[in-house]
Amino acid sequence: MALIVQKYGGTSVADPDRIANVANRVLKSYTEGHRMVVVLSAMAGETDRLINLAKEMCDPPDPRELDVLLATGEQVTVSLFSMFLRSQGVPAASLLGHQACIYTDRSYGRARIIGIDTTRIREELKKGRIVTVAGFQGVDEVGNITTLGRGGSDTTAVAVAAALKADLCEIYTDVEGVYTTDPRIYHKARLLPKISYDEMLEMASLGAKVLEIRSVGFAKQYQVPLRVRSTFSEHPGTLVCKEDESMEAIPVSGVTYSRNDARVSILGVPDRPGIAVKFFKPVADANIVVDLIIQNSSVDGRADITFTVPKGDLRQTLEIVREVGKEVGARDILSDENIAKVSIVGVGMRNNAGIAARMFEALAAAGINILMISTSEIKISCVIEDKFTELAVRVLHDAFQLDQPR
Repeated sequence: MALIVQKYGGTSVADPDRIANVANRVLKSYTEGHRMVVVLSAMAGETDRLINLAKEMCDPPDPRELDVLLATGEQVTVSLFSMFLRSQGVPAASLLGHQACIYTDRSYGRARIIGIDTTRIREELKKGRIVTVAGFQGVDEVGNITTLGRGGSDTTAVAVAAALKADLCEIYTDVEGVYTTDPRIYHKARLLPKISYDEMLEMASLGAKVLEIRSVGFAKQYQVPLRVRSTFSEHPGTLVCKEDESMEAIPVSGVTYSRNDARVSILGVPDRPGIAVKFFKPVADANIVVDLIIQNSSVDGRADITFTVPKGDLRQTLEIVREVGKEVGARDILSDENIAKVSIVGVGMRNNAGIAARMFEALAAAGINILMISTSEIKISCVIEDKFTELAVRVLHDAFQLDQPR
């Protein structure tokens, strides 16, 4: 008898019929003898509706009160789900974040899980119940409701699975698994039967929307077997697991893209120790994630610093760097939102030479100019003009023959 944690996203529970469909799928595993913990998101579109409602009252809304409001979305789905199961004579219990003892820090809107007390969940499981946990939410040390940010239900599910030492965590969504690239962008995208934790971490951080990055981090840290599947088919999906020799033989596993970044350029700053930290420390203190960074030195003792941040944080970033720029005597500060980041990912890059050259050659042949480059052991990212995004994805997918089964 296995302990299985399943998570269902917003499209999977978009209306009462779909909630009933999910319940029947869960019930199938339950009747096979498995102990079931189910994590649910809010209905599709509900979180956006609540955010817009809050903005009608005041803009921007108070972060603490916004989290109180947003947490109601998952409360609706877990209660309806448990109601349906109980109507079928199946023992079920719904738990909100604070009832499931999911403890977080106090970063409203993007809280991080710091611990889970599984006592209540285990007690419900011992009673033979299907336990339904509200995703996306938790509670801080003094009892304030917090939310985990977009995709937070994935993180809830994997964190709960890790805390319970579950045998399997299944993430159900509206796609059949992890593809070599976004199938909406390129019809040649191929479903991957398995992918390593490291590759999935990179793909999630670089724009792939199948899994939230923190959920993959939990899965890797605690070695949680993680499978991505579709709610609307019986396909086994993609297994996210520890890498093996077969994965290392493949130089590139996928192509990802992100249109959620903005570029900031700080021109003409003094080229001396300590200047970079003057800019990046207050940005970090504002909880803004900086991605690619390039610094160029010039002969007149001044340097240019260029970096990327999420588009949603651009305004705050500019406020910070303009203030620091005045202090240090920067010549100018520029920004650009019309960019995209395309990346290739693969653990096989460690053992294969010439991957970067092949990527740059493919982009050049398509007439795509590279604005910034970033590399790691298993990925190469290029910032390009946004208008070339879909073309870049297709030419890179073809260049590495990712449509071919491996």
